[in-house]
Amino acid sequence: MTNRFQIPAFALLLAVSILLCWPFLAATFHLALTDDAYTHILLIVPLSAGLIYFDSKERHSKLSAGDRRPSLRVGVTMLLLALAMVGFARWAMVGDHDDLRIVLGMLALVIWWAASVILCFGIQTFRSLLFPLCFLLLIVPLPQSTVDSIVKFLQYQSAVAARIMFHLGGVPVTQDGIMLSIPDLDIEVARECSSIRSSLMLMVTTLVLAQLFLRTWWKKLLVVAAAVPLSVLKNGFRIFVIAELGTRVDAGFLTGRLHHHGGIVFFGLAVVLECVLLFLMQRTETPVLEERSATR
Repeated sequence: MTNRFQIPAFALLLAVSILLCWPFLAATFHLALTDDAYTHILLIVPLSAGLIYFDSKERHSKLSAGDRRPSLRVGVTMLLLALAMVGFARWAMVGDHDDLRIVLGMLALVIWWAASVILCFGIQTFRSLLFPLCFLLLIVPLPQSTVDSIVKFLQYQSAVAARIMFHLGGVPVTQDGIMLSIPDLDIEVARECSSIRSSLMLMVTTLVLAQLFLRTWWKKLLVVAAAVPLSVLKNGFRIFVIAELGTRVDAGFLTGRLHHHGGIVFFGLAVVLECVLLFLMQRTETPVLEERSATR
């Protein structure tokens, strides 16, 4: 495939993928608009496109014409695999498997997009854009059973974190599962209090920041892994702050704006802590110029 046909062929393959997977795309978009557990999906494609743009300036632009040679065998094989997955999800799956249909269909869509890159621009191009292309896997919605497990984990661990904070603050507290009892107040860490939306947003934000500002794989992994305990801590801190304000200052805090719309404040605190960790990790990395000098 000559260079003049690569981009038109790629655009055609993308258009075909949207037509084939439109039912799954529409269902996923509906989930993202109506369910807090899937809101982060709206950010994935724009962020991936931005990462591809930045990566292409530093890495893809350095590839030779030979490196960009299309890989027909691998690309066609992956396209056929994606096509088979779409067919199975649309026509072969029977029964009450709507969430699994969407998962399989969206996974097929991501595989099709990766195959389109390989087929039109070659394996080396795919490797140079590995992270942003793999990042697209986050548009695949988690099955409802998995979401329920994550919510239960966040509920319980947030209750534990809040209980510890009450202890540290000298407030008598008892815990029974996701129920906390302090003087004059019983607190249930409900599903909404799990803050699954902000927790997933924190994970997505951390992934992007780690990719942009760190080069060492284990440091990236450490920063991303820190998003899990930080999500729990921010939830616990939110419960602690609202309960303390509601019992010591004004009972209106228990049902006011900070309770219902203050999640962005605590999300911001978690992002600041992640940025501090990212800054510390970045300071320990060897500058690129020094690395190049040492290898000469």
